[in-house]
Amino acid sequence: MLTRLDKYVLKNFLATFFFLLLAFSAIAIVIDFTEKINDFVKKKVPVGEILLYFRDFLPYILALLFPVFIFVAVIFFTSRLANRSEVIAMLCSGMSFKRFLRPYFIGAAIISFILLIANHYIIPVANKGRLRFEEKYLWDKAYSYSDNFHMRISPTEYIYMQSYNPESRLGYRFSYEKMEGTLMKQQITAERCEYDSINKLWKLSEVVVHTNDSLRESMKRYPTYSTVFNFAPGDIVERREGKQMMTTPVLNAFIKRELEKGSENLNEYFIEKHRRTAAPFSSFVLSIIGACIASRKVRGGSGIHLAVGLMISAVYIFLMQFTTMFSMKGSLHPMLSVWIPNMLFTILAGYIYKKYSS
Repeated sequence: MLTRLDKYVLKNFLATFFFLLLAFSAIAIVIDFTEKINDFVKKKVPVGEILLYFRDFLPYILALLFPVFIFVAVIFFTSRLANRSEVIAMLCSGMSFKRFLRPYFIGAAIISFILLIANHYIIPVANKGRLRFEEKYLWDKAYSYSDNFHMRISPTEYIYMQSYNPESRLGYRFSYEKMEGTLMKQQITAERCEYDSINKLWKLSEVVVHTNDSLRESMKRYPTYSTVFNFAPGDIVERREGKQMMTTPVLNAFIKRELEKGSENLNEYFIEKHRRTAAPFSSFVLSIIGACIASRKVRGGSGIHLAVGLMISAVYIFLMQFTTMFSMKGSLHPMLSVWIPNMLFTILAGYIYKKYSS
């Protein structure tokens, strides 16, 4: 059961948090509108579409800084309680420091649950509208995967393309291989390939076809050669930030398909998958740290607490970016890359809690 004191602390916690969300929403919209106003005017974007864009933009930017908001909210209102000697009164009445933190855990649980559901299901849907708007009005062009593209299109078929232009739908240095165990049954190489979207087939130029039935091998050359392959330009062209538009079930299905194709460099998708759960968990850790730091009355008041809080938030964000980049460019496991900051800050939270509760 929540006591009157729990409700008082919880009310202040949630009210401060949502006030920060509203305040930052207005600031974020003004800043983003200022940056993009030239594009809006140049491309004559309808007002209705701009309003829908900002509706979808807000969930994205707020979720990005959700842990920082909860941290600053905890420090801000707890510092006010400490400066008014309310924390001292609570502890002097016989309340343990652990009991004092109970409403913080409840508040963090409520906020974390909201962020968890939003990360997995709501924000990806909002990102669809945001990214489609940016693709239509703000981006210059689509782009393809990096050069030297490899893909398995069936359990026995593989393709390679040195480069691909998504605008002209032209690929260069194309190779197709059909395997049977360790035997290459067929290989088709071409200097250039072009996709025919009407007939759903690939047109190859300067083609060499090798066939091998284990007893006899043949090679034929063709100036042009048309055939059907089990892939389309959409499998090569990569949507910018496409992973952000997928709900978690869709993202899991996408990762499974790419693994079956033999695709590499999927770390960014694994990172996105694990980040959606790791970010809400950080609310608990940062709430404990913030409550412990701000519960002591210090000279300088809330300003000192907020300065320390912002510094710790900056370290958390930097650490998250560092481990994520190390995973994408190095060999760090994607799950570890998003959970290492939480692990380190959990240790820090335990140390601070032990120090302040004694």
